[in-house]
Amino acid sequence: MTNISRASSGSSTTRRGRVVGVPMVCWCGAEIVGKISKSDPNPYRRYFRCAFAVSNKLMDDNHVFKWVDEALLNEVDRLSFEAKRLEQMVRESEIVFDGAEYEKMVFDKVLMKVEEEVFQKVESVVSESQRYMKKLMIVGIVVCMIVVGLGNFI
Repeated sequence: MTNISRASSGSSTTRRGRVVGVPMVCWCGAEIVGKISKSDPNPYRRYFRCAFAVSNKLMDDNHVFKWVDEALLNEVDRLSFEAKRLEQMVRESEIVFDGAEYEKMVFDKVLMKVEEEVFQKVESVVSESQRYMKKLMIVGIVVCMIVVGLGNFI
């Protein structure tokens, strides 16, 4: 472990930009590891650090360093903002589906379902009628052949 630490009010920035929330990967591509400070100003305070910087014992570099408590507070703030945004979207969608809009949507769904049922029934009746007509044609042809055959016989 290393004694790398910054002041308790230290910023969680790097020369590559501010790290917001819990860092996942350093700008250099190295993974982030959790460490515990052994310094006098911040004893036993947890922090996130670039694994490359930890393995090379780099100090005051531009690799990711962020106190865990600051990272978690950033995450809570970000999630709170996101929750408020989603709540607003839900409220707006409820307004859109209030009253007549909602009734029209339900009516359209019911109408479509009824139309599908009617279409299926009409198809089945047409299909049955076609079968009946074929049977009648066959009977008619057989009767005609019998009449013609009897006419030739008599």
